[in-house]
Amino acid sequence: MEEGRDPGGLTKVVHLLVLSGAWGMQMWVTFVSGFLLFRGLPRHTFGLVQSKLFPFYFHITMGCAFINLYIMATQHAWGQLTFWEASQLCLLLLCLTLAAINARWLGPRTTAAMWALHTLEKDQGLGGEVPGSRQGPDPYRQLQGRDPKYSALRQVFFRYHGFSSICNLGCLLSNGLCLASLALNLGRL
Repeated sequence: MEEGRDPGGLTKVVHLLVLSGAWGMQMWVTFVSGFLLFRGLPRHTFGLVQSKLFPFYFHITMGCAFINLYIMATQHAWGQLTFWEASQLCLLLLCLTLAAINARWLGPRTTAAMWALHTLEKDQGLGGEVPGSRQGPDPYRQLQGRDPKYSALRQVFFRYHGFSSICNLGCLLSNGLCLASLALNLGRL
């Protein structure tokens, strides 16, 4: 395909659908489903559901970022990129990188740490309750205070989970900025 040529209507539609679909999925997973599941499912069931959904979510995010980056990169002449086109390319590359880190590195490590935590928690009779349903002292904090292995595992889990969340928010922000840029420059699309 010749670089710098005007993309056809189908290419524009695919680009917009994939970008908006990815952003909508990210908004739902990040701000709606996770909170609803966390508040409505027993702790270990929530972890099981997340461990099954997140690999697909991260790989779909990565695939969408790749498709959008490919469309943008092949449809524009590199020497004649406008500021908004170059910005979109950088944002899509950032999203692809962050999604790949989540899919291939952080996600599996977070899940492995979670399974190890679940094993220790089950030995103590924990994990079957819905968060917020217990009254009195937090049994997880108590276990953390008396079991150094559990405490260390929690730190590992929350470190990986935190980095994964930052990567996810970076993808969400990147795609949101790309959508805003497209909306502000519809005449150039």
